[in-house]
Amino acid sequence: MSPPPPPLAPRRKRAAQALDAALDDAELVGARAALTQGRWQAARSLLVQTGDDWDRRGHRVTVLALEPYSAAWARDWLLAEPDSADAAVLLALALVQRALRGKEKPDRAREACRDAAALVPADPTPWLGLLMLERDPGPEGAVEGLFAEVRDRYADHHHAHHLMVARLAERHAGSGPDPLHEVYDFANRSALHAPADSPLAILPVVAHAERYRVLAAAGHEPGDPAASGHWSGRRARQVLKAAFDWWLEWEHEGHPRRLVDLNFLAHAKVCEGRGAEAAALFHRIGEHATPAPWSYPDRDPHPAFRAARATVLGRA
Repeated sequence: MSPPPPPLAPRRKRAAQALDAALDDAELVGARAALTQGRWQAARSLLVQTGDDWDRRGHRVTVLALEPYSAAWARDWLLAEPDSADAAVLLALALVQRALRGKEKPDRAREACRDAAALVPADPTPWLGLLMLERDPGPEGAVEGLFAEVRDRYADHHHAHHLMVARLAERHAGSGPDPLHEVYDFANRSALHAPADSPLAILPVVAHAERYRVLAAAGHEPGDPAASGHWSGRRARQVLKAAFDWWLEWEHEGHPRRLVDLNFLAHAKVCEGRGAEAAALFHRIGEHATPAPWSYPDRDPHPAFRAARATVLGRA
C-alpha cells in the first residue's frame, strides 16, 4: 500500500527554506510536486519529454528521486506500466537515495540500478545511480569502473564528472597542499577534451574547491575559505581567470546544471577577492544557491551564500 501524501502547507514552508535541488527547472518543480502527491503521470510525461538529453535526464531523475516517497510512487507506476524503463530508472535512483540515507539496503539499490540498466542499455542514468551509491564507501577500482560505464554512454556527463572530482580530491588527504595533485590533472584533461560549449570547462574550479574541502577537514587550511590562501596562488589565479573568461563568452545558457557551476565559480571569486566578477555571477545565479561549495568545509550553506552575496553586492 502506498504511503499517504504529506500535508501541503508544511512542505511548502520547508521548500521555501531549503536549497532547491531542482534549481531553475520549472517543469521539474511541477512534476516533483505532483509526484509528492502520488500523481506519477506528471513525472512520466516529463521524462518522456526529456528523452536522451542525458544531463537533463540525470538531473531530473535525481531530483525526483530525492522525494521521500518517490520509491513507493515509482512502484505504483511500475504496477500500472510493468515495462516502463523510466519507472524502473526512477525506482533505482530512489532506492539509491534511500540507501544513502540509511533507509534501504545498498544491495537492493544496486540490484535495482542494474535491472534498470538492462532495460535501457544506452542510458547512463542507472550507472550514475551506482556511482552515487559507491562514491563514499566504494573501492577506487569500483568507482573508476562505474565512471567508465557512464562515459561509455555519454562522455561529457556533468554530474558524473563532479562525483569523480569529489572522490579524487579525497586521495592523500593528509599530505597537505600539492599543486600537482591528481584531481587537478583529471579536471584539466576533462575540460580540455570536452566540447567548446560544455560546462565541464568549469571543472578545474570545482577541483580546486573540492581539494580545499579535504585540506580544511584535515587541518591544512583554515575553516573560513575566504581566509585561506588556497585561491591566491599562481595556478589558482590561472584556473579562475580561464573559467571566468570562458563563462563570459558562453552562449548556451540552457544546461540543466549550469547553476551548480556558477555557484562554484562565484564562491571561488569571493575567496579570490574579486568582488566585481563575483557580483556578475551572483546576478546570474539569483536565489539558486547550491549546497556545494558554500557548505565547505562544514558551514551552513544558505547563510554562507547569502552573506557572500550581500557583501559583494553591497547589501548588509
